[in-house]
Amino acid sequence: MIRIGILAAGRVVQNRYNDVFLNELQGAVITAVCDKDLEKAEKTAALFDAVPLTDDTELFLRKDVDVILIATESGNHHRHVQAALNAGKHVIVEKPPALLPDQVLKDEKLAAEKGLMYAVIFQNRLNPAMIKLKETFDAGRFGKIVLATIRLRWCRYQDYYEDGWHGTWKMDGGVINQQAIHHLDALQWVCGPVAKVCALKTNALNDLEAEDTMVGSLLFESGALGAIEATTAARPEDFEASMSIVGEKGLAVIGGIALNNIDTWDFVEKIPEDTTIPTDYSQEVPTGYGLSHGPLMQEIIDRLAAGRIDPPITGTASLPVVNFVHALYKSVETGGWIAMKDRLLSDKLGR
Repeated sequence: MIRIGILAAGRVVQNRYNDVFLNELQGAVITAVCDKDLEKAEKTAALFDAVPLTDDTELFLRKDVDVILIATESGNHHRHVQAALNAGKHVIVEKPPALLPDQVLKDEKLAAEKGLMYAVIFQNRLNPAMIKLKETFDAGRFGKIVLATIRLRWCRYQDYYEDGWHGTWKMDGGVINQQAIHHLDALQWVCGPVAKVCALKTNALNDLEAEDTMVGSLLFESGALGAIEATTAARPEDFEASMSIVGEKGLAVIGGIALNNIDTWDFVEKIPEDTTIPTDYSQEVPTGYGLSHGPLMQEIIDRLAAGRIDPPITGTASLPVVNFVHALYKSVETGGWIAMKDRLLSDKLGR
């Protein structure tokens, strides 16, 4: 059994991981849960008959922990990854892996030096709808890509930003780095490298240091154009998280609230499977977290059990979206287009 220690029992752990660990994951056991809030640690630990802790150093040093799931504040990910790796623990880190690109590279380098796994969570890559979209894109069925877009219309009320870290530049960023980073990742993962970006942001309804709403224009290296629309000012609830591709030979829209439904699937050159793909690869999901944390975690555990340290999603594989976020913020800060090749960093994010 792979023995897991959970670091931080916040939203994602309570809303998704607890269910995964209780009902889906095979070959792993939760041995310790650490949170600064003892009540949260005790609540989650009780589900697994695990040890509740409030001191992360104690978690890193425990002999009954093989791997640490890091679900702390985004701005603490790099520090906690480094501490866990230096303590000889494999690491699974929630998105974003770190707030600065060089931190991701340092974490991946340290893991390699220590002979440990450094796994990044971008669970939407394992959504059945996204797997089919990626497979179809790579097969060339869309032909020349004309336009690729993402649209996030989620709801976060002001209380979400009152915990001392959400929405701050030092620890989080706004909608584009906390919520829409999943969808930026999906966009670049499927449609290929982005060449340059231009963006605008605002705080439409929420009061935070960063933004609750951003729009952006993209040029892909392929020559295709792209668009981003992201907000946490939708009311009264999460409404949509979608991605669309328009090509010379077909178009597709992946919708739902978590890139979970195939809403449109239409090609010039049809194949028999096209009629059943929307049904076969769509999922009903309870929340914007979707249902793919389980499959991704299972793949990680299976690899560790087999003695492997290569993760399904590496730091290097996650680096493009970290750079993507910085380019969008840099565009807002400068008021113009930003070339991805220049690797320019935001003056604010992670500072």
